[in-house]
Amino acid sequence: MTTAAVSRAPRRTELTAFPNTGRRYLCLGIVVVATIVLYYQFYLAGAVAAGTHGTNGILVDYNMSFVYYVNIAVVGYILGAVASFVTGVADKVGRVNIITIGLVLVGVMCLLIPVWDTKIGFAVLFAAIGLVEGIILVATPALIRDFSPQLGRASAMGFWTLGPVLGSLVVSIQISSTGNSTPWHNHYVAAGIVGLVIAALSAVFLRELAPELRDQLQVSERDRALIEARAAGIDVEATLKHPFRQMLKADIVLSAFAISVFLIIYYIAVGFFPVYFQTIFGFSQSKANALGNWVWAFDAAALLLIGFLSDKLRVRKPFMVVGAIGAIVMTILFLTRATHPETSYNHFVVLLVLLAIFLGIAYAPWMASFTETVEKRNPALTATGLAIWGLVIRIVIAVSVFIAPHIVSTVSTLVEKGPAAQELAQQYAAPLAAAAKMDPATTAALTTNPNDPATQVKAISEVSGVAPAAVTVVMTVGTAHAPALAVAQAVDPATLAAAGTGDPAAGMRAVQQAVAKLGISPEDATARLRDLATIPPADMAAIQQNGKAVTAAADDLKALGQIPASDMKILKDAQQAKKDSPKQWQSYYWVAVGGQIVFIPLIWLLTGYWSPRRAKRAEEEHEAMVEAELAKLRQ
Repeated sequence: MTTAAVSRAPRRTELTAFPNTGRRYLCLGIVVVATIVLYYQFYLAGAVAAGTHGTNGILVDYNMSFVYYVNIAVVGYILGAVASFVTGVADKVGRVNIITIGLVLVGVMCLLIPVWDTKIGFAVLFAAIGLVEGIILVATPALIRDFSPQLGRASAMGFWTLGPVLGSLVVSIQISSTGNSTPWHNHYVAAGIVGLVIAALSAVFLRELAPELRDQLQVSERDRALIEARAAGIDVEATLKHPFRQMLKADIVLSAFAISVFLIIYYIAVGFFPVYFQTIFGFSQSKANALGNWVWAFDAAALLLIGFLSDKLRVRKPFMVVGAIGAIVMTILFLTRATHPETSYNHFVVLLVLLAIFLGIAYAPWMASFTETVEKRNPALTATGLAIWGLVIRIVIAVSVFIAPHIVSTVSTLVEKGPAAQELAQQYAAPLAAAAKMDPATTAALTTNPNDPATQVKAISEVSGVAPAAVTVVMTVGTAHAPALAVAQAVDPATLAAAGTGDPAAGMRAVQQAVAKLGISPEDATARLRDLATIPPADMAAIQQNGKAVTAAADDLKALGQIPASDMKILKDAQQAKKDSPKQWQSYYWVAVGGQIVFIPLIWLLTGYWSPRRAKRAEEEHEAMVEAELAKLRQ
């Protein structure tokens, strides 16, 4: 390799010639790890928002409504959109310092969250993390592009995309493996420490190409000698004039919009899946996050494999179409399960793994094709093109997140009142079970007039399963002969039967047993036994057969009426939210399906070929051009 004579003094972080393979992979590895760590820090909130039975989450700990939490995320995305757009200056100031400083800032902010332990403190720091994430969103793929020729671009972008995907996986593994009782603050402390360690590695080892090298189009590895030879003649300032005027074109802006709406389901998964599975299916925080272990692992594998295949076949667009169609089908199958609370964990593993694979099939080739579309406009303005993408995707995400609590309005109720409702449901298990057996009309009538005898009979019949006529007999006889029936319960059946035949000895034993068990006088016991003998045999048989069931039902209904109104409101609100929430989530997921459909026709705006044969011929033509240029330079 020759060393290019740059026209200005290079920065400490700049390389004036293409690095050898080892150093190149070191830099690429640091970029990928930095991206993983940053997304891990940013996505952590979604995993610990709802909490679990063992520990409070963010929402409960700060008495924060779901709407408030979502609005914090929206502010973070909007700040990230502004930051992404501004980070187009990376074409002028470079990439490395932006990445390193960003890692330091986010690491410090993660450590400050447990210190500034208030709702407003969390809101400010979380939004600030979103701002920095928007900055690094542009700088890291720009640096990946600089080191990666087009013929290996999909593989390189597949590695870069491991950042957000493995960031999600790290969160899932951390939350699912530490149990449900670990305070969520501890997770932020760990994230802050890890971020500062990676920032130190970035400061020491990460490097970038000098502008004279990165501002040229690199199709294959063979282009590097030609690029270095041309570098001395590159007017960097001239190539960077009017950057946004050069990049604000339909193929760039609409393509950025296409991938943004395509990935709505991904950002729902990152931000809301733990809450969704905890509130709808009753998964613990640990179990809900464990689903992510499967999803993000397979997504990462798909990104790497499809990136390799896309480079091997030299096409991007067919992969995007296949990935989009597959994602649409799997998202629809997934959303149908919202109204099936019996759906198993393993069923969701299969659905979400397939969805993640199809997302990876579309995304890695899209990233490669998008950067190639930007390069077609001006390779010197790669960061500017990515800044437009960052702006658009953050705006789309902010909108899609903002509408979440307006479509899924039940989440706040389930998160805020769900734990209390579960405790009350256990406390009032018997009366609530009785209420569940009653017809809604009966419940309404009993609420309106609880002392109406006919309504009481109907309610007890529905709860106990005893026919109304039998309930009437039990209640009438039970009221008229209550003392006598108490004696019947106190005396053993054999003695009672013998006494009924007129046996004096049995009668004495019956009186003695009633006195002993009920604490009444012999005279009272005798009077009650005489009263018992006046009850018609048919009525007595009805009481013996149905008495316990009717009495138990009456007791449960009495207990139901004694539940405090405040407790009943919590139970009713939670019950209604539980009923409405699945269909609301389905509506939200249909928005994601719409975004996936919009993505497909906009694929045609991107540069690149559909046919591997045509792509191969274009590569051969380019190689011949490079060889001719090098021959001229040698002469």
